[in-house]
Amino acid sequence: MSAPSERARSAARCISVTGIVQGVGFRPFVYRLATTLGLAGWVANSERGVEIMIEGPPTALETFLGELVRHPPPAARIDRITVEPTTPRGLVGFVIRESRTGQRPTTRVSPDLAVCEACLRELFDPRDRRYLYPYVNCTDCGPRYSIVLSLPYDRPRTTMKDWPLCPDCAREYHDPTDRRFHAQPIACPICGPQYVLHDPEGTLLARGQAAIREAAALLRTGRILAVKGIGGYHLTCDARDATAVQALRERKFRKEKPFALMVASVDVASTLVELDEQACALLSSPARPIVLLPALVVLPGVAPDSRELGIMLPYAPLHFVLFAAGAPEVLVMTSGNRSDEPIAYCDTDAFARLGGIADAFLVGERPIARRVDDSVIRMSRVGPIVIRRARGLAPAAVATLPSERPIVAVGADLKNAITLVVDGQAIVSQHLGDLDHWPVVEAFEAAIRDLCTMYEIQLERALVVHDAHPGYVSTSRALTLPGEHRAVQHHRAHVASVLAERGAWSETVVGLAFDGTGYGDDGTIWGGEVFVGSLSQGFQRVAHLRPSVLPGGDAAARWPVQAAAGFLAALGELPDLLAPPFSFPDRFSQARQLVARGVQCFPTTSMGRLFDAVAALCGFTRPTSFEGQAAMWLEHLAQEGPPVPPYPFPLVGSQLDFRPLLEAVIADRKRGRQPTEIARAFHEAVAVAAVTVAAEWCAALGLRTVVASGGVFQNALLLARMAELLQARGLELWTNRAVPPNDGGISLGQAALAACASSTG
Repeated sequence: MSAPSERARSAARCISVTGIVQGVGFRPFVYRLATTLGLAGWVANSERGVEIMIEGPPTALETFLGELVRHPPPAARIDRITVEPTTPRGLVGFVIRESRTGQRPTTRVSPDLAVCEACLRELFDPRDRRYLYPYVNCTDCGPRYSIVLSLPYDRPRTTMKDWPLCPDCAREYHDPTDRRFHAQPIACPICGPQYVLHDPEGTLLARGQAAIREAAALLRTGRILAVKGIGGYHLTCDARDATAVQALRERKFRKEKPFALMVASVDVASTLVELDEQACALLSSPARPIVLLPALVVLPGVAPDSRELGIMLPYAPLHFVLFAAGAPEVLVMTSGNRSDEPIAYCDTDAFARLGGIADAFLVGERPIARRVDDSVIRMSRVGPIVIRRARGLAPAAVATLPSERPIVAVGADLKNAITLVVDGQAIVSQHLGDLDHWPVVEAFEAAIRDLCTMYEIQLERALVVHDAHPGYVSTSRALTLPGEHRAVQHHRAHVASVLAERGAWSETVVGLAFDGTGYGDDGTIWGGEVFVGSLSQGFQRVAHLRPSVLPGGDAAARWPVQAAAGFLAALGELPDLLAPPFSFPDRFSQARQLVARGVQCFPTTSMGRLFDAVAALCGFTRPTSFEGQAAMWLEHLAQEGPPVPPYPFPLVGSQLDFRPLLEAVIADRKRGRQPTEIARAFHEAVAVAAVTVAAEWCAALGLRTVVASGGVFQNALLLARMAELLQARGLELWTNRAVPPNDGGISLGQAALAACASSTG
């Protein structure tokens, strides 16, 4: 008898794929792979990801599974593939089925993706029907999170639902061989949205390509435009026009905080900043973040007192068309808001809030489902540091936590982002802002509703996690939500966020949490803390900065000389700091009086405020105009100085004693030592002190890993020196990679500690 045929030996598999597998061309990829191999079955989106039923010859099935794992679509991210044998059903052909609904969604929503090279070629091909069309996209690129209304991800559940496909687009959408096969946002000039140009009163000035050409002309003549992008409005002007930049600062009420830049190409970027291979790769990645890089030039008014420029490349088709239409090749591209407000993303709100800033509005007709700022990443010698996690990065899951119960972690009050845990997947929202502004509080509450609605989370059954600070807005709002509530201490959450990213549940580490402000176990203001422990066992505070006082509380964060008054009160006799070379303003004397009387003085171990105090002694005596400004100024000053020995910063018992350090700074400033050298010696001192205390605990407990998190560790110089010193001792430094070390990563740490406590309790 002859051997049985392949068809007679047909096998079948039920396959479930989870991760970022919707809106990234995954179903068309599966269809093409299956049909190429002669396999039968179907593929469909579900709330949990993608479901595949497939049957055919066993060898072809093995090839199919191998290709599925090794070569998924570029924007896909597979977390888990479950394969179960089943009985062949004699299926004929392979089809894409309509999405299945019925269970709570757990699939990942893809972040918004930069336009791909194939779409760019079409965009600038005069023979193509999408020539210069600013909404060109395909399965490999385009908007995702910013247009999704609900899951599963299908066109009727996006903001493109009101734009029916023309016959040509419909043909592409249904053609398995086309790269727009089941690409939900596709459109063309015939059936899709357009851009229009309005004056601030709403009068239509131009439409379509004419609107973009006129917008480019306005930018060339020094005008300020409000431009609707992927996740909201930008305010933009010619970055080389100092008058336009200054006008934007005045109208936006943004005194000194650096503006981000969008440049026409990598070649243009190379004339402005230092670029290496890693920076180029990050700039050109699908996320297209703003990347902070050392500046080669000074653009007046763009980044005062900074050695860095924040650069991004075009990521939406509109940006490319705008540059092609003659817009200046270096544009200020800053969030469309007044200082500290959330970015405007609805058209009516944009006209209301930006009408006094912009000279014209370039408005896209496609609605935005939710506001999403640009992501910001800083390059450092220890790797990229995420400063703001938003477009292109959010809302991808960043960790798998040991929790089957839904968790809503609401973060802290500064740089707020929330974390939602669904079936163990920790999904971190986009950056929302500072909750001391009511519009940001509204955005915060909307984000909680938005994600819980999207993933069908019933808060009554969820664990709601918040900061231990009883006065935080995030805490008070969390306590109004239904469900069980749990508080997590701020600095433990910082350390936990690093371990959660790495999935290190039982790893015992020495954790350093250095920042400006956080509510401590004893009710005082912490910020220079050393812990030992793990996610599974918790963290014990074993050392900290010597306590000082903050006269005036939060006001000391705005006035470095006020913070200095509290730290300097621990010293003996001081020189006249109102006289040169210090030239402190009267604010310092007023703060010293508060300290002397013990009025409005709050105990603190804040390393962030120590940075502010040293910045004041080095010359930063004015108030700050944005959070962290004095510490950033001090780091940039230190980067201009040569390597120098550290100031003394001894560990006395369980306390890092700042007094010898400050005495040395004062003495050096009096004798005329360059502030650049003083700043560098201070950074060396902090690095040596942090490594010394961490190494002592590592040696005592036989540990090898040191974790560093908190806003202070956005400092690239400090991190680089700590990594070098720890490596010399045979120790490893772990820092945040997926979420910011600042308070934008707090919610992940909160969720991780709550999940671990629940799993062990």
